[in-house]
Amino acid sequence: QVQLVESGGGLVQPGGSLRLSCAASGSIFSIVFRAWYRQAPGKQREMVAGIDRDGIVNYADAAKGRFTISRDYAKNTLYLQMNSLKPEDTAVYYCNTISLGGQAWGQGTQVTVSS
Repeated sequence: QVQLVESGGGLVQPGGSLRLSCAASGSIFSIVFRAWYRQAPGKQREMVAGIDRDGIVNYADAAKGRFTISRDYAKNTLYLQMNSLKPEDTAVYYCNTISLGGQAWGQGTQVTVSS
């Protein structure tokens, strides 16, 4: 199984930036897909960005041009660089992986964009 721990959330003003991190442990060798999701109050959880084992990335329309997903295999860490943040980006952000053992979720980290 894979265990995930997110960090890096916080309060930021509109137009600001944050970088989220997700440290993975456990059966990380079997991970085939990594992603960031978010869930705003009263809304369904949605995928923000994903990256597969070959490095192919995809982004939700709301994230294109502003967010960048990346991974560091040496540190077993997934990142989400978020720039030009907007109030509508406010949500709990979750790290997600799909591996041979199934799907794993982190505990989430709160991102609040407000002046």
